[in-house]
Amino acid sequence: MSRQKAILISTRDDTSPKVSFKDAILNPSAPKGGLYTFSQLPKIQSISEFLSLSYEELSIKLFDLLCLDIEPALLKDCLSSYKAFDNTNNPAPLIPIDSKLAMLNLYSGPTRAFKDMALQPFGALLSHYAAQSETKHMILAATSGDTGPATLQSFANKPYIKVVCLYPYKGTSDVQRLQMTTQNAKNCKVIGIKGNFDDAQSALKSLLASASFTQALKERGIALSAANSLNIGRIAFQIIYHFWAYIQACKSGFISQGEKLPIVVPSGNFGNILGAFFAKKMGLPLGHLVVASNINNVLSDFINTGVYDISSRHLLTSQSPAMDILKSSNVERMLFALFGAKETSAFMHSLEHNGKYQLSKAQLEIVQADFKALYCNDTQCLESIAYGAKHALILDPHSAIAYYGARKLIGDSLIDKAVFLATAEWSKFAPSVWNALVQGGLVKETCTDDKQAIARLCAYAGLTPPAQIQALFEKAQIQQDVISPSDIPSHILQWLESGD
Repeated sequence: MSRQKAILISTRDDTSPKVSFKDAILNPSAPKGGLYTFSQLPKIQSISEFLSLSYEELSIKLFDLLCLDIEPALLKDCLSSYKAFDNTNNPAPLIPIDSKLAMLNLYSGPTRAFKDMALQPFGALLSHYAAQSETKHMILAATSGDTGPATLQSFANKPYIKVVCLYPYKGTSDVQRLQMTTQNAKNCKVIGIKGNFDDAQSALKSLLASASFTQALKERGIALSAANSLNIGRIAFQIIYHFWAYIQACKSGFISQGEKLPIVVPSGNFGNILGAFFAKKMGLPLGHLVVASNINNVLSDFINTGVYDISSRHLLTSQSPAMDILKSSNVERMLFALFGAKETSAFMHSLEHNGKYQLSKAQLEIVQADFKALYCNDTQCLESIAYGAKHALILDPHSAIAYYGARKLIGDSLIDKAVFLATAEWSKFAPSVWNALVQGGLVKETCTDDKQAIARLCAYAGLTPPAQIQALFEKAQIQQDVISPSDIPSHILQWLESGD
Protein backbone atom coordinates (compact mmCIF):
# COMPACT_ATOMS: atom_id res chain seq x y z
CA MET A 1 0.00 0.00 0.00
CA SER A 2 1.09 3.53 -0.69
CA ARG A 3 2.36 5.46 2.30
CA GLN A 4 2.92 8.87 0.75
CA LYS A 5 2.34 11.78 3.10
CA ALA A 6 2.32 15.58 2.79
CA ILE A 7 -0.44 15.81 0.19
CA LEU A 8 -2.51 18.67 1.61
CA ILE A 9 -2.00 22.35 0.86
CA SER A 10 -3.54 25.74 1.57
CA THR A 11 -6.19 26.93 -0.86
CA ARG A 12 -4.62 30.38 -0.78
CA ASP A 13 -0.91 29.61 -0.96
CA ASP A 14 0.35 26.72 -3.08
CA THR A 15 3.96 27.69 -2.30
CA SER A 16 3.49 26.86 1.38
CA PRO A 17 4.73 23.49 2.67
CA LYS A 18 2.42 20.55 2.11
CA VAL A 19 1.30 18.72 5.22
CA SER A 20 0.11 15.23 6.03
CA PHE A 21 -3.54 14.36 6.52
CA LYS A 22 -2.87 13.77 10.21
CA ASP A 23 -1.28 17.21 10.64
CA ALA A 24 -4.10 18.90 8.69
CA ILE A 25 -6.89 17.44 10.81
CA LEU A 26 -5.08 18.16 14.07
CA ASN A 27 -4.14 21.71 13.01
CA PRO A 28 -6.74 22.83 10.43
CA SER A 29 -5.64 26.48 10.12
CA ALA A 30 -3.93 26.68 6.73
CA PRO A 31 -1.46 29.40 5.63
CA LYS A 32 -2.77 32.79 4.43
CA GLY A 33 -6.17 32.15 6.01
CA GLY A 34 -7.00 29.35 3.58
CA LEU A 35 -8.33 25.83 4.01
CA TYR A 36 -6.32 22.66 3.67
CA THR A 37 -7.26 20.69 0.59
CA PHE A 38 -5.86 18.00 -1.70
CA SER A 39 -2.95 19.21 -3.79
CA GLN A 40 -4.01 16.63 -6.36
CA LEU A 41 -6.55 13.85 -6.62
CA PRO A 42 -5.88 10.31 -7.82
CA LYS A 43 -7.75 8.86 -10.78
CA ILE A 44 -9.53 5.51 -10.56
CA GLN A 45 -9.04 3.12 -13.46
CA SER A 46 -12.58 1.75 -13.57
CA ILE A 47 -15.60 1.67 -11.30
CA SER A 48 -15.74 -2.11 -11.80
CA GLU A 49 -12.93 -2.61 -9.29
CA PHE A 50 -15.17 -1.17 -6.54
CA LEU A 51 -18.44 -2.96 -7.23
CA SER A 52 -17.83 -5.98 -4.98
CA LEU A 53 -16.51 -4.00 -2.00
CA SER A 54 -18.23 -3.54 1.36
CA TYR A 55 -18.50 -0.01 2.77
CA GLU A 56 -15.51 -0.70 5.02
CA GLU A 57 -13.44 -2.10 2.14
CA LEU A 58 -14.42 0.82 -0.07
CA SER A 59 -13.34 3.31 2.60
CA ILE A 60 -9.96 1.64 3.05
CA LYS A 61 -9.36 1.49 -0.71
CA LEU A 62 -10.28 5.13 -1.31
CA PHE A 63 -8.23 6.39 1.64
CA ASP A 64 -5.25 4.46 0.33
CA LEU A 65 -5.72 5.96 -3.14
CA LEU A 66 -5.85 9.40 -1.53
CA CYS A 67 -2.58 8.61 0.29
CA LEU A 68 -3.99 9.57 3.69
CA ASP A 69 -1.52 7.32 5.50
CA ILE A 70 -3.94 5.69 7.90
CA GLU A 71 -3.19 2.12 8.89
CA PRO A 72 -6.02 -0.19 7.77
CA ALA A 73 -6.45 -1.53 11.32
CA LEU A 74 -6.92 2.02 12.67
CA LEU A 75 -9.32 2.95 9.88
CA LYS A 76 -11.31 -0.24 10.52
CA ASP A 77 -11.54 0.72 14.17
CA CYS A 78 -12.82 4.19 13.24
CA LEU A 79 -15.33 2.74 10.79
CA SER A 80 -16.66 0.49 13.54
CA SER A 81 -18.56 3.59 14.68
CA TYR A 82 -21.10 2.60 12.01
CA LYS A 83 -22.24 -0.12 14.39
CA ALA A 84 -24.41 2.61 15.94
CA PHE A 85 -26.25 3.06 12.62
CA ASP A 86 -29.49 1.38 11.61
CA ASN A 87 -27.59 -1.04 9.36
CA THR A 88 -23.96 -1.62 10.31
CA ASN A 89 -23.04 -2.96 6.87
CA ASN A 90 -24.89 -0.28 4.94
CA PRO A 91 -24.80 3.07 6.77
CA ALA A 92 -26.03 4.89 3.63
CA PRO A 93 -28.68 2.81 1.84
CA LEU A 94 -29.90 3.78 -1.63
CA ILE A 95 -33.69 3.68 -1.72
CA PRO A 96 -35.51 3.49 -5.08
CA ILE A 97 -38.34 6.00 -5.51
CA ASP A 98 -39.25 5.21 -9.13
CA SER A 99 -37.48 4.28 -12.36
CA LYS A 100 -35.87 7.72 -12.62
CA LEU A 101 -35.26 8.70 -9.02
CA ALA A 102 -33.52 7.21 -6.01
CA MET A 103 -32.78 8.58 -2.53
CA LEU A 104 -29.52 8.16 -0.64
CA ASN A 105 -30.43 7.87 3.05
CA LEU A 106 -27.66 9.63 4.98
CA TYR A 107 -29.56 10.01 8.26
CA SER A 108 -29.49 6.52 9.78
CA GLY A 109 -26.83 7.41 12.39
CA PRO A 110 -27.16 8.23 16.08
CA THR A 111 -28.12 11.92 15.67
CA ARG A 112 -30.31 11.30 12.60
CA ALA A 113 -28.49 13.57 10.16
CA PHE A 114 -25.88 13.17 7.44
CA LYS A 115 -23.15 14.71 9.58
CA ASP A 116 -22.90 11.36 11.41
CA MET A 117 -21.55 9.73 8.23
CA ALA A 118 -18.31 11.69 8.52
CA LEU A 119 -18.19 12.81 12.13
CA GLN A 120 -18.50 9.41 13.78
CA PRO A 121 -15.37 7.89 12.14
CA PHE A 122 -13.61 11.27 11.97
CA GLY A 123 -14.14 11.80 15.70
CA ALA A 124 -12.68 8.38 16.44
CA LEU A 125 -9.65 9.12 14.25
CA LEU A 126 -8.92 12.55 15.73
CA SER A 127 -9.38 11.19 19.25
CA HIS A 128 -6.90 8.41 18.47
CA TYR A 129 -4.29 10.89 17.27
CA ALA A 130 -4.78 13.05 20.36
CA ALA A 131 -4.39 10.08 22.69
CA GLN A 132 -1.43 8.77 20.72
CA SER A 133 0.44 12.04 21.22
CA GLU A 134 -0.87 12.41 24.80
CA THR A 135 -1.81 15.98 23.87
CA LYS A 136 -5.09 17.56 24.92
CA HIS A 137 -7.04 18.99 22.00
CA MET A 138 -9.91 21.44 21.98
CA ILE A 139 -12.32 20.65 19.15
CA LEU A 140 -14.36 23.64 17.99
CA ALA A 141 -17.61 23.25 16.10
CA ALA A 142 -19.97 25.87 14.74
CA THR A 143 -23.32 24.45 13.76
CA SER A 144 -26.44 25.39 11.87
CA GLY A 145 -28.09 22.49 13.63
CA ASP A 146 -26.63 19.10 12.67
CA THR A 147 -22.84 19.36 13.00
CA GLY A 148 -23.16 20.21 16.70
CA PRO A 149 -25.10 17.13 17.83
CA ALA A 150 -22.96 14.83 15.69
CA THR A 151 -19.73 16.35 17.05
CA LEU A 152 -20.87 16.08 20.65
CA GLN A 153 -21.97 12.48 20.08
CA SER A 154 -18.64 11.58 18.50
CA PHE A 155 -16.32 13.20 21.06
CA ALA A 156 -18.29 12.88 24.32
CA ASN A 157 -16.13 11.53 27.17
CA LYS A 158 -13.13 10.93 24.91
CA PRO A 159 -9.78 11.26 26.71
CA TYR A 160 -7.52 14.18 25.73
CA ILE A 161 -10.50 15.94 24.11
CA LYS A 162 -12.42 19.09 24.99
CA VAL A 163 -15.34 20.11 22.76
CA VAL A 164 -16.85 23.56 22.34
CA CYS A 165 -19.97 23.77 20.20
CA LEU A 166 -21.35 27.12 19.00
CA TYR A 167 -24.91 27.30 17.73
CA PRO A 168 -27.22 30.20 16.78
CA TYR A 169 -29.65 30.66 19.66
CA LYS A 170 -33.21 30.31 18.33
CA GLY A 171 -31.73 29.34 14.96
CA THR A 172 -32.20 25.55 15.11
CA SER A 173 -35.12 23.17 15.48
CA ASP A 174 -36.15 22.24 19.02
CA VAL A 175 -34.85 18.69 18.58
CA GLN A 176 -31.48 19.93 17.31
CA ARG A 177 -31.25 22.30 20.28
CA LEU A 178 -32.16 19.54 22.75
CA GLN A 179 -29.54 17.25 21.22
CA MET A 180 -26.99 19.86 22.26
CA THR A 181 -28.35 21.35 25.47
CA THR A 182 -29.00 17.95 27.09
CA GLN A 183 -25.39 16.84 26.53
CA ASN A 184 -23.95 15.99 29.96
CA ALA A 185 -20.43 14.85 29.08
CA LYS A 186 -17.93 16.76 31.23
CA ASN A 187 -15.61 17.41 28.28
CA CYS A 188 -18.33 19.13 26.22
CA LYS A 189 -19.35 22.79 26.31
CA VAL A 190 -22.32 24.07 24.30
CA ILE A 191 -22.74 27.81 23.75
CA GLY A 192 -25.73 29.51 22.19
CA ILE A 193 -24.74 32.76 20.50
CA LYS A 194 -26.80 35.85 19.84
CA GLY A 195 -26.63 35.74 16.07
CA ASN A 196 -26.96 33.39 13.10
CA PHE A 197 -24.83 30.54 11.75
CA ASP A 198 -22.60 32.87 9.75
CA ASP A 199 -21.81 34.66 13.04
CA ALA A 200 -21.02 31.31 14.68
CA GLN A 201 -18.79 30.22 11.80
CA SER A 202 -17.01 33.58 11.71
CA ALA A 203 -16.38 33.28 15.46
CA LEU A 204 -14.92 29.81 14.95
CA LYS A 205 -12.62 31.01 12.17
CA SER A 206 -11.50 33.92 14.34
CA LEU A 207 -10.67 31.58 17.22
CA LEU A 208 -8.67 29.29 14.94
CA ALA A 209 -6.73 32.29 13.60
CA SER A 210 -6.29 34.04 16.96
CA ALA A 211 -2.71 33.97 18.19
CA SER A 212 -3.76 35.13 21.67
CA PHE A 213 -6.44 32.44 22.04
CA THR A 214 -4.12 29.74 20.72
CA GLN A 215 -1.43 30.90 23.15
CA ALA A 216 -3.88 30.88 26.06
CA LEU A 217 -4.76 27.28 25.24
CA LYS A 218 -1.10 26.37 24.79
CA GLU A 219 -0.35 27.68 28.26
CA ARG A 220 -2.95 25.21 29.50
CA GLY A 221 -1.41 22.36 27.51
CA ILE A 222 -4.20 22.32 24.91
CA ALA A 223 -3.92 22.32 21.12
CA LEU A 224 -6.69 23.63 18.88
CA SER A 225 -8.63 21.85 16.13
CA ALA A 226 -12.10 21.92 14.56
CA ALA A 227 -14.89 19.53 13.62
CA ASN A 228 -16.59 21.70 10.99
CA SER A 229 -16.13 20.89 7.34
CA LEU A 230 -13.42 23.54 7.55
CA ASN A 231 -11.47 20.44 8.64
CA ILE A 232 -10.44 18.39 5.60
CA GLY A 233 -10.94 15.21 7.64
CA ARG A 234 -14.68 15.75 7.44
CA ILE A 235 -14.57 16.11 3.65
CA ALA A 236 -12.45 12.99 3.18
CA PHE A 237 -15.09 10.80 4.81
CA GLN A 238 -17.80 12.52 2.75
CA ILE A 239 -16.22 11.39 -0.51
CA ILE A 240 -16.89 7.75 0.30
CA TYR A 241 -20.65 7.67 0.31
CA HIS A 242 -20.92 9.18 -3.17
CA PHE A 243 -18.95 6.19 -4.47
CA TRP A 244 -21.23 3.98 -2.38
CA ALA A 245 -24.33 5.55 -3.94
CA TYR A 246 -23.01 4.88 -7.42
CA ILE A 247 -22.08 1.29 -6.56
CA GLN A 248 -25.56 0.61 -5.18
CA ALA A 249 -27.17 2.23 -8.23
CA CYS A 250 -25.19 -0.11 -10.49
CA LYS A 251 -25.87 -3.24 -8.46
CA SER A 252 -29.59 -2.51 -8.23
CA GLY A 253 -29.91 -1.90 -11.97
CA PHE A 254 -30.91 1.73 -11.51
CA ILE A 255 -28.04 2.65 -13.87
CA SER A 256 -25.65 0.70 -16.03
CA GLN A 257 -21.95 0.60 -15.20
CA GLY A 258 -20.25 3.73 -16.49
CA GLU A 259 -23.50 5.65 -16.95
CA LYS A 260 -23.26 9.23 -15.71
CA LEU A 261 -25.41 9.74 -12.63
CA PRO A 262 -26.54 13.24 -11.54
CA ILE A 263 -26.53 13.91 -7.79
CA VAL A 264 -28.89 16.48 -6.23
CA VAL A 265 -27.72 17.88 -2.89
CA PRO A 266 -29.48 20.27 -0.49
CA SER A 267 -26.63 22.73 -0.03
CA GLY A 268 -25.71 25.22 2.67
CA ASN A 269 -22.01 25.20 3.49
CA PHE A 270 -21.12 23.25 0.31
CA GLY A 271 -19.31 20.43 2.13
CA ASN A 272 -21.65 17.61 1.15
CA ILE A 273 -21.60 18.41 -2.55
CA LEU A 274 -17.85 19.04 -2.37
CA GLY A 275 -17.45 15.37 -1.47
CA ALA A 276 -19.33 14.53 -4.68
CA PHE A 277 -17.15 16.97 -6.64
CA PHE A 278 -13.95 15.32 -5.39
CA ALA A 279 -15.39 11.88 -6.17
CA LYS A 280 -16.18 13.03 -9.70
CA LYS A 281 -12.69 14.44 -10.15
CA MET A 282 -11.31 11.06 -9.05
CA GLY A 283 -13.15 9.51 -12.00
CA LEU A 284 -16.50 8.44 -10.52
CA PRO A 285 -18.98 8.67 -13.44
CA LEU A 286 -21.24 11.33 -11.99
CA GLY A 287 -23.31 13.66 -14.14
CA HIS A 288 -24.10 17.20 -13.08
CA LEU A 289 -23.80 17.92 -9.38
CA VAL A 290 -26.96 19.85 -8.59
CA VAL A 291 -26.86 22.49 -5.88
CA ALA A 292 -30.34 22.77 -4.38
CA SER A 293 -30.60 25.97 -2.31
CA ASN A 294 -33.31 27.31 -0.04
CA ILE A 295 -34.42 30.97 0.05
CA ASN A 296 -30.86 31.94 1.04
CA ASN A 297 -29.96 31.19 -2.55
CA VAL A 298 -26.47 32.65 -2.75
CA LEU A 299 -25.09 29.30 -3.97
CA SER A 300 -27.61 28.80 -6.76
CA ASP A 301 -27.10 32.41 -7.86
CA PHE A 302 -23.35 31.83 -7.91
CA ILE A 303 -23.52 28.64 -9.97
CA ASN A 304 -25.95 30.23 -12.43
CA THR A 305 -24.33 33.67 -12.80
CA GLY A 306 -20.73 33.38 -11.58
CA VAL A 307 -21.33 36.16 -9.06
CA TYR A 308 -20.97 35.43 -5.33
CA ASP A 309 -22.45 38.51 -3.71
CA ILE A 310 -23.47 38.83 -0.07
CA SER A 311 -22.69 42.53 0.16
CA SER A 312 -26.34 43.52 0.46
CA ARG A 313 -27.94 40.21 1.45
CA HIS A 314 -29.42 39.50 4.83
CA LEU A 315 -29.77 35.97 6.12
CA LEU A 316 -33.38 34.83 5.90
CA THR A 317 -35.03 32.45 8.34
CA SER A 318 -36.41 29.50 6.41
CA GLN A 319 -38.23 26.20 6.84
CA SER A 320 -34.82 24.52 6.33
CA PRO A 321 -32.69 26.19 9.05
CA ALA A 322 -29.59 24.03 8.65
CA MET A 323 -29.19 25.62 5.21
CA ASP A 324 -29.61 29.21 6.41
CA ILE A 325 -26.07 30.17 5.44
CA LEU A 326 -24.60 32.93 3.28
CA LYS A 327 -20.86 32.29 3.65
CA SER A 328 -20.41 28.82 2.19
CA SER A 329 -16.85 28.03 3.21
CA ASN A 330 -16.27 24.95 1.09
CA VAL A 331 -16.76 26.77 -2.20
CA GLU A 332 -13.16 27.86 -1.63
CA ARG A 333 -11.92 24.29 -2.05
CA MET A 334 -13.82 23.92 -5.32
CA LEU A 335 -12.33 27.17 -6.61
CA PHE A 336 -8.83 25.97 -5.73
CA ALA A 337 -9.35 22.66 -7.53
CA LEU A 338 -10.51 24.43 -10.69
CA PHE A 339 -8.47 27.65 -10.73
CA GLY A 340 -5.54 27.33 -8.31
CA ALA A 341 -4.37 29.21 -5.23
CA LYS A 342 -3.68 32.63 -6.78
CA GLU A 343 -7.18 33.05 -8.19
CA THR A 344 -8.78 31.56 -5.08
CA SER A 345 -6.89 33.92 -2.80
CA ALA A 346 -8.01 36.90 -4.90
CA PHE A 347 -11.64 35.75 -4.80
CA MET A 348 -11.57 35.26 -1.04
CA HIS A 349 -9.86 38.62 -0.48
CA SER A 350 -12.60 40.31 -2.49
CA LEU A 351 -15.31 38.45 -0.55
CA GLU A 352 -13.80 39.46 2.79
CA HIS A 353 -13.32 43.10 1.86
CA ASN A 354 -16.11 43.78 -0.65
CA GLY A 355 -18.64 41.10 0.19
CA LYS A 356 -18.51 39.67 -3.32
CA TYR A 357 -16.44 38.30 -6.19
CA GLN A 358 -17.14 37.37 -9.80
CA LEU A 359 -15.91 34.63 -12.10
CA SER A 360 -14.96 35.37 -15.67
CA LYS A 361 -17.16 33.97 -18.43
CA ALA A 362 -14.60 31.22 -19.11
CA GLN A 363 -14.36 30.34 -15.43
CA LEU A 364 -18.14 30.14 -15.11
CA GLU A 365 -18.26 27.72 -18.04
CA ILE A 366 -15.75 25.51 -16.23
CA VAL A 367 -17.86 25.52 -13.05
CA GLN A 368 -21.04 24.81 -14.99
CA ALA A 369 -19.42 21.81 -16.66
CA ASP A 370 -19.68 20.11 -13.26
CA PHE A 371 -22.56 21.91 -11.54
CA LYS A 372 -26.18 22.86 -12.04
CA ALA A 373 -28.18 24.84 -9.50
CA LEU A 374 -31.69 25.83 -8.53
CA TYR A 375 -33.48 27.00 -5.43
CA CYS A 376 -36.68 26.15 -3.64
CA ASN A 377 -38.70 28.68 -1.66
CA ASP A 378 -40.50 27.81 1.57
CA THR A 379 -43.86 27.26 -0.13
CA GLN A 380 -42.31 24.90 -2.66
CA CYS A 381 -40.44 23.12 0.16
CA LEU A 382 -43.65 22.44 2.09
CA GLU A 383 -45.42 21.39 -1.11
CA SER A 384 -42.55 18.98 -1.78
CA ILE A 385 -42.97 17.45 1.68
CA ALA A 386 -46.71 17.03 1.10
CA TYR A 387 -46.16 15.53 -2.35
CA GLY A 388 -43.72 13.02 -0.89
CA ALA A 389 -46.17 12.14 1.90
CA LYS A 390 -48.87 11.40 -0.68
CA HIS A 391 -46.46 8.83 -2.09
CA ALA A 392 -45.53 7.30 1.30
CA LEU A 393 -42.27 9.27 1.53
CA ILE A 394 -41.84 11.38 4.67
CA LEU A 395 -39.05 13.90 4.20
CA ASP A 396 -37.58 16.64 6.36
CA PRO A 397 -37.48 20.22 4.97
CA HIS A 398 -33.87 19.88 3.76
CA SER A 399 -34.20 16.56 1.96
CA ALA A 400 -37.47 17.86 0.49
CA ILE A 401 -35.54 20.65 -1.27
CA ALA A 402 -33.33 18.09 -3.01
CA TYR A 403 -36.43 16.01 -3.81
CA TYR A 404 -38.05 19.08 -5.32
CA GLY A 405 -34.94 19.85 -7.36
CA ALA A 406 -34.57 16.33 -8.70
CA ARG A 407 -38.23 16.06 -9.68
CA LYS A 408 -38.15 19.48 -11.37
CA LEU A 409 -35.03 18.74 -13.42
CA ILE A 410 -36.38 15.34 -14.48
CA GLY A 411 -39.80 16.83 -15.24
CA ASP A 412 -38.20 19.57 -17.35
CA SER A 413 -36.14 16.91 -19.19
CA LEU A 414 -32.90 18.58 -18.09
CA ILE A 415 -31.69 15.28 -16.62
CA ASP A 416 -32.89 11.74 -17.29
CA LYS A 417 -32.55 10.31 -13.78
CA ALA A 418 -30.91 11.24 -10.49
CA VAL A 419 -30.05 10.38 -6.91
CA PHE A 420 -31.06 12.96 -4.34
CA LEU A 421 -29.47 13.13 -0.91
CA ALA A 422 -31.68 12.87 2.17
CA THR A 423 -29.68 14.69 4.80
CA ALA A 424 -31.84 14.57 7.94
CA GLU A 425 -34.68 12.50 9.33
CA TRP A 426 -38.20 13.91 9.58
CA SER A 427 -38.04 13.52 13.40
CA LYS A 428 -35.64 16.48 13.69
CA PHE A 429 -38.14 18.89 12.10
CA ALA A 430 -41.48 17.26 12.92
CA PRO A 431 -43.62 20.44 13.32
CA SER A 432 -42.55 21.71 9.89
CA VAL A 433 -43.24 18.33 8.32
CA TRP A 434 -46.64 18.03 10.01
CA ASN A 435 -47.68 21.55 9.01
CA ALA A 436 -46.65 20.82 5.43
CA LEU A 437 -49.20 18.02 5.52
CA VAL A 438 -51.76 20.49 6.88
CA GLN A 439 -51.09 22.92 4.04
CA GLY A 440 -51.26 20.04 1.59
CA GLY A 441 -54.72 19.13 2.86
CA LEU A 442 -53.62 15.73 4.13
CA VAL A 443 -54.38 16.47 7.80
CA LYS A 444 -56.26 19.22 9.60
CA GLU A 445 -54.88 20.39 12.96
CA THR A 446 -51.70 22.50 13.02
CA CYS A 447 -48.95 21.70 15.49
CA THR A 448 -45.94 23.62 16.81
CA ASP A 449 -44.79 21.19 19.52
CA ASP A 450 -42.04 18.75 18.50
CA LYS A 451 -43.07 15.89 20.76
CA GLN A 452 -46.70 16.11 19.69
CA ALA A 453 -45.79 16.45 16.01
CA ILE A 454 -43.60 13.34 16.17
CA ALA A 455 -46.47 11.37 17.71
CA ARG A 456 -48.91 12.61 15.08
CA LEU A 457 -46.58 11.79 12.18
CA CYS A 458 -45.99 8.31 13.56
CA ALA A 459 -49.74 7.73 13.76
CA TYR A 460 -50.34 9.20 10.30
CA ALA A 461 -47.60 7.36 8.41
CA GLY A 462 -47.06 4.25 10.56
CA LEU A 463 -43.59 5.44 11.58
CA THR A 464 -41.56 4.50 14.63
CA PRO A 465 -39.70 7.42 16.24
CA PRO A 466 -36.01 6.80 16.96
CA ALA A 467 -35.47 6.04 20.63
CA GLN A 468 -32.67 8.61 20.88
CA ILE A 469 -35.01 11.38 19.69
CA GLN A 470 -37.83 10.37 22.03
CA ALA A 471 -35.45 10.28 24.99
CA LEU A 472 -34.51 13.94 24.49
CA PHE A 473 -37.83 15.15 25.86
CA GLU A 474 -37.15 13.47 29.21
CA LYS A 475 -33.61 14.80 29.68
CA ALA A 476 -32.55 17.84 31.67
CA GLN A 477 -31.21 20.80 29.69
CA ILE A 478 -27.75 21.21 31.18
CA GLN A 479 -26.09 23.48 28.62
CA GLN A 480 -28.00 26.76 28.69
CA ASP A 481 -25.36 29.48 28.16
CA VAL A 482 -26.29 32.16 25.61
CA ILE A 483 -23.74 34.92 24.96
CA SER A 484 -22.60 37.50 22.42
CA PRO A 485 -19.97 36.36 19.87
CA SER A 486 -17.44 38.82 21.31
CA ASP A 487 -17.59 37.04 24.67
CA ILE A 488 -16.80 33.58 23.30
CA PRO A 489 -13.00 33.48 23.94
CA SER A 490 -13.24 34.58 27.57
CA HIS A 491 -16.23 32.30 28.15
CA ILE A 492 -14.31 29.27 26.90
CA LEU A 493 -11.25 30.07 28.97
CA GLN A 494 -13.46 30.56 32.03
CA TRP A 495 -14.98 27.12 31.42
CA LEU A 496 -11.51 25.59 31.28
CA GLU A 497 -10.54 27.29 34.52
CA SER A 498 -13.67 26.05 36.28
CA GLY A 499 -12.73 22.47 35.55
CA ASP A 500 -16.27 21.64 34.38
